[in-house]
Amino acid sequence: MRTAGAGPDTAGAGTDGTGADTAGARTGTAAKAGPRRVEAGERGRTTVSDRAVRRIAEHAAREALPPGDVGAVSAKVGRRGGRTGVSVALTLPYRAGVAQSGHRVRRHVARRTAALTGLPVSRPRVRVRGLTPYAGSLPGGPVAAAAPGPAGGPARRPWSERRVPAALVAFLGLSVCATLLYDVVCVRIAGRTAAPWRSRALGWLSSHGPGGFPVALSAAVTLLGAGMVLLALTPGRRRSFAMSTADGRVRATLDRSAAEALVHEAVSGVSGISQVRVRVGRRRARIRAAVEFGDREIAHRQVVTATDQALGACGLGRTPRPRVRVRTAPGWRDPGQRERVGPGSPARPGSGVS
Repeated sequence: MRTAGAGPDTAGAGTDGTGADTAGARTGTAAKAGPRRVEAGERGRTTVSDRAVRRIAEHAAREALPPGDVGAVSAKVGRRGGRTGVSVALTLPYRAGVAQSGHRVRRHVARRTAALTGLPVSRPRVRVRGLTPYAGSLPGGPVAAAAPGPAGGPARRPWSERRVPAALVAFLGLSVCATLLYDVVCVRIAGRTAAPWRSRALGWLSSHGPGGFPVALSAAVTLLGAGMVLLALTPGRRRSFAMSTADGRVRATLDRSAAEALVHEAVSGVSGISQVRVRVGRRRARIRAAVEFGDREIAHRQVVTATDQALGACGLGRTPRPRVRVRTAPGWRDPGQRERVGPGSPARPGSGVS
């Protein structure tokens, strides 16, 4: 009886104690396990700011060429359609191949920026703002000039974006045309009366002649709008020249000041030439110089040769035709006339022999 009585009590106590211990153990295990682990793709989003992308692009542009070659680097970043566009403006050392150096910078900036940011980078735009003097020789020798582009694939002229003016003009024109079209449709199809603003405008125009100030102001605004439309249809960027590249998908431009600096340096290196003035356009390159000594015809031919070589080294898609004018300086003396005058002969007035 004592054993039977103790059995249920003991069993009940054992059962209750074991259940409590098991529940406590499960609670402790759950507490030690902590929160559920979140996968890497579900932890959030990493955003790379435009300022960071701009700094990386500027540093990558300096890394593309030997140290000290790239100077005055500035970059712009724009995002469109899930892709990041980078535009880099820089200066290069003189006597470096502009086209090939720009291609190196473009390729390195695209690869380096995409690797460090993880963003899809479209073709970077490289703008050479000028040339800087280089004291020593370029490491690895001078960079060769760029090869001309493939036949049948001429270089395309760069177009100015003009995003803000184009967007404003399009928005204003669309708003005015949509409002006027809505009122005309309501009058013609729905049989409603014309809007009060249109009736007042027509009445005011019928009572004022073409010589009034408001009409003249309206004409000026119309001409201004036509000029803005003309600007939107023209490429602009008249100081940028398109360059020929080996790859038709790559676009390169050269600033006008850089081309003028190349031609000026080449012409100034001709013996006896001074007072050089260079003006390079899209179709013609005008060179004015003065000869201090030597034969004028020989100096003219040397200037033409130097100009052709300098323009060819620029790698332009359309090489401008040179127009060279060499004049004599005030103190110039004709070498042929000097030889005709003997050493013992008296100096004739105007002969240039002192």
